[in-house]
Amino acid sequence: MEAHTSDTIETNETNEETTAPPPDNSEAAATEPAVMHREIAEWHGRDLVDRDGERIGKLEEVYFDIETDEPQFGTVKEGFVGRHLTFVPLTGITIGPNNLQVPVTKEQVKNAPNIELQGGELSQADESALYHHYQLNYTPPDNQTGRRLARR
Repeated sequence: MEAHTSDTIETNETNEETTAPPPDNSEAAATEPAVMHREIAEWHGRDLVDRDGERIGKLEEVYFDIETDEPQFGTVKEGFVGRHLTFVPLTGITIGPNNLQVPVTKEQVKNAPNIELQGGELSQADESALYHHYQLNYTPPDNQTGRRLARR
């Protein structure tokens, strides 16, 4: 076998280059949080764009899943007159240098349920409506409030 300067290229017996499989980091990935919480604090005020790169708005608040402690939804202000908060899923987000890209379309965000916050919390019915609108799995947690999301 010939020595190469690249770690990912190997030469087999017929001198054809093949790509070596990436190292298996599945165990490390399972124990690492998907997104570091200190990074999330830096998200506030950043532009959210949809999966096609269209601007949705600026991120206002982040709501976490109380069981996994992972960010699930963010809010953006929509409209020019009578602006209201709209919830956008943050699962599968791509963090770019100038924006945060969410894996949904601007149209899906535009058609999201209108939800009025009461004391900064969503009702269980509102949570369920959000998860179902974005076709995300929703199971109410077994806790006193029956709610899954908490704002931070």
